[in-house]
Amino acid sequence: MTSFSQGDRPKMKIVYIIPNLYIGGAEVMLYNLLSNIDRDRFEPVILSLMDRGLFGEKFEQLDIPVHSVGMLAGKPSLASAKRITQLLKQLEPDLIQGWMYHGNLAAQFFKFVSQRKIPVFWSIHHSLHRISGEKPLTQAIIRFGSWSSRYVNRVAYVSQRSQAQHEKLGYSPANGCIIPNGFDTAKFKPSKEVRRRFRQDLNLSDDTFLIGSQARYSPMKDHANFLQAARILLQNYPATKFVMIGKDIDYNNQTLTNLIQELDIEPSVRLLGLRQDMPQITPALDVLTSSSAFGEAFPMVIGEAMSCGVPCVVTDIGDSAWMVGNTGRVVPPKNPLALAKAWQEIITMDVSARQNLGTSARQRIVEKFSLDTIVQQYEQLYQSAFGLQSSPY
Repeated sequence: MTSFSQGDRPKMKIVYIIPNLYIGGAEVMLYNLLSNIDRDRFEPVILSLMDRGLFGEKFEQLDIPVHSVGMLAGKPSLASAKRITQLLKQLEPDLIQGWMYHGNLAAQFFKFVSQRKIPVFWSIHHSLHRISGEKPLTQAIIRFGSWSSRYVNRVAYVSQRSQAQHEKLGYSPANGCIIPNGFDTAKFKPSKEVRRRFRQDLNLSDDTFLIGSQARYSPMKDHANFLQAARILLQNYPATKFVMIGKDIDYNNQTLTNLIQELDIEPSVRLLGLRQDMPQITPALDVLTSSSAFGEAFPMVIGEAMSCGVPCVVTDIGDSAWMVGNTGRVVPPKNPLALAKAWQEIITMDVSARQNLGTSARQRIVEKFSLDTIVQQYEQLYQSAFGLQSSPY
């Protein structure tokens, strides 16, 4: 292991173990972190348990090595465990950062079998509405974590509620800390030009009230709640339009399109599928909604929308309510009527009141959740593992 000192010191090699490199909030946050981490002090390496996904090339463009194990989803094996161990021995990290449950488990497994004493950190990006709602393997990993968390140097939760929920399950309170997601406020910002261009692409006028959803297709995201609320709202505000974005949110998704047809709201809903140009979309919205039923901890999409000056209407899952504060609306999950009423409250505001709401949303992100601040917290956390400075937690 590298010997560090306060003076002229070598870089700290950190291996980040992540389940996969698909597009999701946790993956985006890792990319944002490593895009801004001090590369004169830290040498990041990515180890993906599955494949390179959509982010593999993006990390390599940052000159960050990416290794993949090729594990099949939900099917860990002795062969994959051996491959992880071999890779980590070859990489010789100074510190291992697990990223999400499966990455945390792999990091801890290596710590148990390795003869080297390597600091291991976990990062938890999930909240636990009810553990029985998780997949069986995920349930097992979460419960194993309640025992093994005491042997980890630090457990970084992205939300207050997530930390409280996990500690209630038995996760060690002695080494937990909160580092919320951070947002690039220079990249996600209000833009009249983006608003004009995106709406032009969809043949929408500037005064059309546009409500957006950005989430992969999953029971956790509860798109049915969003669409049922849309039907309720359209009864009184038929000119409202809805745009839905995310992995498998497209016209090939028969379950989704059938529901839209059953609700008889086809002309009002656009499905755009997976997009990687959200800074060119989000500023065009009048409201961004997270309609999730469970599982959210600190949703990236909410912070990105707020940074764009877009008010958010969110379900009270994870720290969504804390993020929004008084700059939007918070409603119970699985309650389409409440969701529709919250949208209506914003629609019926005068233009200046809605603008003030958006301005307050961006200000809240800039002051509390800027990316620079969050990156500094991770850097300080890593340095504290070697006594280079006292931890701020």
